[in-house]
Amino acid sequence: MNGLVAAVALLLATGLLALATNRWARLASAVAASGVVGATVLGVGPALSVLRGGAAQQIHLAWAVPVGALRLGIDPLTAFFLLPLFGLGSLCAIYGASYMQSFAPRRALGPPAFFFNLTLAAMVVVLLARDAVVFLLAWEVMTIASYLLVSFEHEQPEASRAGWIYLIAGHVGVACLLALFLVLGRWAGEFGFAAFAVPRAAGVSAALVLALAGVGFGIKAGIVPLHVWLPEAHAAAPSHVSALMSGVLIKLGLYGILRVSTFLQPQAWWGPAMIVVGIGGGLVGISLAVYQRDLKRALAYSSIENMGIILVGLGTGFWGLSHGHGHVAALGICGALLHVWNHAVAKGLLFLSAGSVLHGAGSRDLERLGGLLRRMPWTGSLTLLGAVAIAGLPPLNAFASEWLIYLGLFRGGMGSGAKSSLLLLFVSAGLATMGVLAALCFVRLVGVGLHAMALVLG
Repeated sequence: MNGLVAAVALLLATGLLALATNRWARLASAVAASGVVGATVLGVGPALSVLRGGAAQQIHLAWAVPVGALRLGIDPLTAFFLLPLFGLGSLCAIYGASYMQSFAPRRALGPPAFFFNLTLAAMVVVLLARDAVVFLLAWEVMTIASYLLVSFEHEQPEASRAGWIYLIAGHVGVACLLALFLVLGRWAGEFGFAAFAVPRAAGVSAALVLALAGVGFGIKAGIVPLHVWLPEAHAAAPSHVSALMSGVLIKLGLYGILRVSTFLQPQAWWGPAMIVVGIGGGLVGISLAVYQRDLKRALAYSSIENMGIILVGLGTGFWGLSHGHGHVAALGICGALLHVWNHAVAKGLLFLSAGSVLHGAGSRDLERLGGLLRRMPWTGSLTLLGAVAIAGLPPLNAFASEWLIYLGLFRGGMGSGAKSSLLLLFVSAGLATMGVLAALCFVRLVGVGLHAMALVLG
């Protein structure tokens, strides 16, 4: 636990040092990136220790605010989300230190380096928070800092618009989360998560809590129909920021939903509700991705689809728990959580590759990128690898997590009555349709962007 606190302190210190060395662009970027790598070294150890069966840890300090306390802790759920945060965060920081140098002649690089480190530090605190006040403060800092990264090129109308949409959507979510924690705090008599975890509600009260959590966290996760900010922000942000947001930041919305679910007694409707939202949102996301000409917007809509896949897996798991099918629950939840990691790896690779494409080819328009594999063989090959992975094709990683979810659905269908079996069959068909559309989307991306001749000259 002390290593994680030190990691947050190092992120903040090196971010401030990047501001202090703002006159020297390369030095500022290098200092901030080295701080992220150092924080990763400090933070990965405690996370791995907990995931391997080590005891959960907590820090509880009094502080001078009217409510709440400085409660931080790490348990397996926190540790699970910390690993992709540190892993992808380090890669994005190293990549960004070089990527941002093209802006150096006209833009100061100390502020974006600081805000990148601040975003990472706030995300770590969100995962460690065990008090509503600490959680909300960290969530707000994360939202503001990431908004400043999204709108880095604010002189461009696209970036300015995307930043404002993201900021407004983010604060609608914050308002819902504030209401959520006020309701939980009223039941518990305090704002510590340990007090929330005592079951106090069922029926309508539980539905209210889950609705507030679904909207508040669903906005950050980009769940349809709360996704309006996501394609705009991912397309406008610098590519290493897009990779961090798609690979990790939107997953914190899923983390929040899972954390709140531990405060309440499981309800039978949770699983079906998640499955319906996941299937609907996934189909909408990948359908919109298919016809995008902008490479980064296509990747952004694909992230919406993958959030749908994860929700289907979680919904299958909750359905299994409510029906006493432990093996179905294990398959669904394991598949969903594994897909969190797999999506972070594949989508991080694709957005970083998109940044190299933008710098090398000068365009994100797929119809202007014909022959990319020939002109940029390393970037093109990595893009092809990421496309195969994110489409869920064997033998790469996303296939494994999606197959676990399919197995959960099949096992649930075989061990249930006729009505449940038919419903799970339709869910499997919906998931398969998402897979077909994803394959079509990335066949188009690879075929037009990597192999075909440019359709538009310019």
